[in-house]
Amino acid sequence: MVPLLVALLFLCLGAEAVDRSNFKTCEQSSFCKRQRELKPGQSPYRALLDTLELSDSRITLQLINDNNKVRLLLELYRLHGNMTRVKINELKPLKPRYEVPDVLITDPPTEPMTLVAQDENGLVLSLGVDEQRVIVSARPFRLDIVEGPTVLLSLNSRGLLTFEHLRLRKDTLRSNSSQKLMKEEEDKPGMWEETFKTHSDSKPNGPSSISLDFSFPGVDHVYGIPEHADTLKLRNTDGGDPYRLYNLDVFQYELHNLMALYGAVPVIISHNTERTMGIFWLNAAETWVDISSSTAGKTVFGKMMDFVQGSSEVPQTDVRWISESGIIDVFVLLGPTPNDVFAQYASLTGTQAFPSLSTLGYHQCRWNYNDKEDVKTVDEGFDKHDIPCDFIWLDIEHTDGKRYFTWDPHKFAQPKEMLQGLMDKKRKMVAIVDPHIKVDSGYNINNEIRSKSFYVKTKDGADYEGWCWPGNSGYPDFTNPEMRAWWASKFAYDQYEGSMENLFIWNDMNEPSVFNGPEVTMHKDALHGSWEHRDVHNIYGLYVQKATSEGLIQRSGGVERPFVLTRAFFAGSQRYGAVWTGDNAAEWGHLKISIPMCLSLGLVGISFCGADVGGFFKHPSTELLVRWYQAGAYQPFFRAHAHLDTPRREPWLFGPDNTALIREAVRQRYALLPFWYQLFYNAYRTGQPVMRALWVEYPKEPATFVIEDEYLLGKDLLVHPVTDEGAKGVTAYLPGKGEIWYDVHTFQKHKGAQNLYIPVTMSSIPVFQRGGSIISRKNRVRRSSTCMENDPYTLYVALSPQGTAEGEIYIDDFHTFNFEKEKQFIHRHLHFSDNTLSSNNLAPDSNFSTAAWIEKVIIMGATQPTSISLIAADGTKSAVEFEFDSAASVLTLRKPGVNAGADWTVLLQ
Repeated sequence: MVPLLVALLFLCLGAEAVDRSNFKTCEQSSFCKRQRELKPGQSPYRALLDTLELSDSRITLQLINDNNKVRLLLELYRLHGNMTRVKINELKPLKPRYEVPDVLITDPPTEPMTLVAQDENGLVLSLGVDEQRVIVSARPFRLDIVEGPTVLLSLNSRGLLTFEHLRLRKDTLRSNSSQKLMKEEEDKPGMWEETFKTHSDSKPNGPSSISLDFSFPGVDHVYGIPEHADTLKLRNTDGGDPYRLYNLDVFQYELHNLMALYGAVPVIISHNTERTMGIFWLNAAETWVDISSSTAGKTVFGKMMDFVQGSSEVPQTDVRWISESGIIDVFVLLGPTPNDVFAQYASLTGTQAFPSLSTLGYHQCRWNYNDKEDVKTVDEGFDKHDIPCDFIWLDIEHTDGKRYFTWDPHKFAQPKEMLQGLMDKKRKMVAIVDPHIKVDSGYNINNEIRSKSFYVKTKDGADYEGWCWPGNSGYPDFTNPEMRAWWASKFAYDQYEGSMENLFIWNDMNEPSVFNGPEVTMHKDALHGSWEHRDVHNIYGLYVQKATSEGLIQRSGGVERPFVLTRAFFAGSQRYGAVWTGDNAAEWGHLKISIPMCLSLGLVGISFCGADVGGFFKHPSTELLVRWYQAGAYQPFFRAHAHLDTPRREPWLFGPDNTALIREAVRQRYALLPFWYQLFYNAYRTGQPVMRALWVEYPKEPATFVIEDEYLLGKDLLVHPVTDEGAKGVTAYLPGKGEIWYDVHTFQKHKGAQNLYIPVTMSSIPVFQRGGSIISRKNRVRRSSTCMENDPYTLYVALSPQGTAEGEIYIDDFHTFNFEKEKQFIHRHLHFSDNTLSSNNLAPDSNFSTAAWIEKVIIMGATQPTSISLIAADGTKSAVEFEFDSAASVLTLRKPGVNAGADWTVLLQ
């Protein structure tokens, strides 16, 4: 059976593009079709104002559907940090409905609301911030959030709230009264069972879908809801399918398609020149998102907008969320700035896990390195060709017959010897551990899971089984905390035989992927305890990564930071490691799309993102491969990966000229590691993305709102990779009127707020540093990041038109939690003004020392001094050697010789 399965699979892999017939459209998804048949108009829902209850933490209010008399309970919370939470559930459901656990890092702190006014038509509540009010209209129910005269956001203004209440099936009803109660709701196809291809979904709970619409007056740019291989700005879905959020294993996914992919983060961010806001729809079931653009004068709510703002041409974006089950639990993030929205979302779901420095280096992977000798040869190849590398990866073939936590006894008979060889070179390894377990009575992992009843169950209570890489496989129930704790224990060094402290983990196929399942995933009526898979589907991958991450932390006694890469993800996955954009292809379009895909992930909290360099499927041309290395070197997660059937493509296999180009791109990455590390520390502390859309830093500059072929790293580096075949030049937009940007390679100065044409050759990677910034680099590039930890720093000071600049430098031990637990780190503020450059301590209560020192300072946009002196922390003063390039206006200070963790001041005279 297994050889047949593999043969069938390779036929699928060999296809030129995804087989769309394997995946549902909205029309084929019965709940999406039912919901979409409802058109904007008069809502049947009415607020029962006499049921209002107001406490210190929330208000509650009942809603009634006048068509079927079913009552809902509305809960409204004002949250700390300028957020509002809206929950809607059945008042008296037949059984509990699923509410997503484990995503919020804490129960969000609330702040009191006050009732400002109430009459028979509605009520007004104060949110206590800048004249913010919530207006609840009774008939039909509608909720508006306003600030002074400005409407920020409206719920159900289009009348698309729908809540399919749980009910008994008509053919099970016994009394005429029950029959009469249900009379107005006729059964429609797919309400009680549904078939897709050969797969049947029993739907024992019947219809349970929910829907709610939101309107953003004054907005025509929205972003987010990854993962889709599409534009950064979300498209209008009128006349086509909505965006779909349903974690799926999609072979050779198409570009510019709204089909679901591997991950789902139900967050949308709206933006205009005046305000940035967000919606976080906390629901783990299959979800579709419709986006409509209009002018406010053409909507139900538009008449009020016309009256308030005096115009019928105010732009408006309407967003409708449709989920198959669960409740409505939505967080409105009121901004008003992009960084406020990032902080608000991070306060709910956490920030990006702070990675160890080595994980920000280069990763070499393919499916598969053949054996221990192959790994050794690849490792030696990096040294022979002087290309830095931190990690070598092993895919599924390294195991004993696809049994995870094992090694092939012939090809990898002595894994510790292999790992020790890498450790001696200060390198590490990643091995794959997937969440499907080979059903084999001789496999202890399977036996333990089965004996503990930790597998997902079928609707009939048997262990759920499906096909995946090992053949017949069981699927552990990662929603069960006991199962996760057991899984975590399996990464202990005495449990995972052959593992060492330099072995880290990759969770693939965790959507979950079921080759013979509906849409290549698990049946929705499978059971996770008392909950159906339909309720928890999109959170399954998060739980896999969470359990794996906790296992790596536990194996070190809580000392070492883990590294876990995941393919499937959900809101909150950023807390557990990195993601990548899945099984892309060696095509120019896939290189291009990696930018908006990672930018979208960064907007919703997941900063540690990358795409398979070179493309997973197919074989790249040498030009494409070089350009992809150049782009990947400036994206957060930097890994080359390739399919089993592709020719080998280690970076030295394409001739000496191309090897040199790739080497230079990788070396640029390693020189910038101090900057990358500082950005990830900042992301961990604040929730700000590492890789940023330009509008994030230039929110009032409309020219940046749709740019997706360039991006910012932090706020100080602008990158425009070359992503067109045969390109002789690129046009980069340099934002910021009155600002200056410096080409990092030539130090040439350019004004902001302009489109700049840049001639390019095969060696070109257009990168610019913002005037007013200071960036630290390490220009002594070695074989791995660990070899460079104590090497000296070079500071690149790019002066603003006012002659000022500032930046930061962050240093710790680069791999443990001691920065947090013991406050063992260095965090310094670098500042240049009035011809004085200084380093000051941002963390006086921290305790850490470093052997690294400041080797050089390069000041762009400088004037020539007559002398330069250094004042050390102890007050001693010494002269500093320097040279000045008058043609480039670049001043170079040589060997200031101060410790990177010390106070010091440099005076230019």
